[in-house]
Amino acid sequence: MVSKLFDVEHQLVFYGAYHSHKVNVAIHMVFVPTILWTSFVMGRNLPIPETFPKIHYVLNQYMTLDFNWPFVVAVLYNLYYMILDPVAGLLYVPKMALSLLTATSFAYRQDGVKNAAILHAVSWIMQFIGHGVAEKRAPALLDNLLGALVLAPFFVHLEILFKLGYFPDLQKRVNNGIGVEIAKFRRAEAEKKRKAA
Repeated sequence: MVSKLFDVEHQLVFYGAYHSHKVNVAIHMVFVPTILWTSFVMGRNLPIPETFPKIHYVLNQYMTLDFNWPFVVAVLYNLYYMILDPVAGLLYVPKMALSLLTATSFAYRQDGVKNAAILHAVSWIMQFIGHGVAEKRAPALLDNLLGALVLAPFFVHLEILFKLGYFPDLQKRVNNGIGVEIAKFRRAEAEKKRKAA
């Protein structure tokens, strides 16, 4: 099971099986990065251990680097992404860095955390609307919370890369696997309805 944790195809098929409707995918393309960014904003004020180095560097009024929990999360996420797919993971580093640096700077604003919390809530509501209305399936986080939360930004990133022609063989295998998983889900749902009737 641990080996599946580091199998990019397996992880993308799992996540993709919950995100196959174009409207839901579009909603996720906008709101998954927003959820990550707002999480970084809200996480900036979490207490940090004394063992963390005291790093605070203001690059400009829009970007600040602090060594805090969002920094640790960003590094761990990106390390995981690089294990899943080294090239795509490396290509994600600038996006992650920009998200982290701007979120940290935004968190220093007087109303930054409050505004981020509102945007965070709206983003989650949009995610659930995408699943309920478009996908007509519960979100992946109900089956695998950690996998869904950690994998979502990378899935969105790979969706963009696939549209740009990245690794077409992987995209084909993932799409085929998603089709198989969706067919299994639909058969199971039909069986539940048949038994309930």
